[in-house]
Amino acid sequence: MKILSIITIGIFLLFSYIQTDVFDISIRNEKPSKEVNSDLSKDKTFTFENYESGKIPSGWSQYFTGKGKSTDWKIMDDHGNKVLAQLSSNQPNYHFNEIVYDGLKVKNVLLNVRLKGVNGEEDQGGGFVWRFTDANNYYVVRANPLEDNVVLYKVENGKRTDLPLIGKGKTYGVKVPKLGSGWNSLGLKVIDDVFTVYLNDKQIFQVKDQTFTGEGKVGLWTKADAVSYFDDFQIKSMK
Repeated sequence: MKILSIITIGIFLLFSYIQTDVFDISIRNEKPSKEVNSDLSKDKTFTFENYESGKIPSGWSQYFTGKGKSTDWKIMDDHGNKVLAQLSSNQPNYHFNEIVYDGLKVKNVLLNVRLKGVNGEEDQGGGFVWRFTDANNYYVVRANPLEDNVVLYKVENGKRTDLPLIGKGKTYGVKVPKLGSGWNSLGLKVIDDVFTVYLNDKQIFQVKDQTFTGEGKVGLWTKADAVSYFDDFQIKSMK
């Protein structure tokens, strides 16, 4: 009887182990929830290689703020590499060109892009827009090769205002090493009301502001007659 009892207990323990192991495997192999997939879908990198040249990329919308009548964003070939370009070169000084990605709205976000100022007498270069609600309300930070500076603004009801820097006050952004006519990298980290700006992977200043506190679209920006190229636009949403 003792031997039979031991065998019975052994079979029971073995069956329990197998059942537990199978259950654990089923949990590990379970597909992520839709909510997780939704969060992951907010991480985007746009190389623009798969878009058709000569057209605005699908899923994007272009706008302009201020004076003038139009803007002209298109996919262009830059020596064998596709880029997103702002080509309108006959615009007044108080004219801002925007193109935003319609696929998401975010509050906190990491942005990075390579940009190159190609032409422009009034202005060159460009930068990001974020918490964009319409053509007259958003934040923008831009790098300008004509002035060799980087400035962060709010555009509220169509009026652009440069914002003071944390620890420095109202300085009209910061002067930077000569940007030249080649590619530079502009980065931005948005966490609630604090915006941290990077140029060529180096932090250059921070701004704190609470004008726009909700979610909005993100995109790219140029001013006036600036003909500028953008590539490798990275968007990473943050909680």
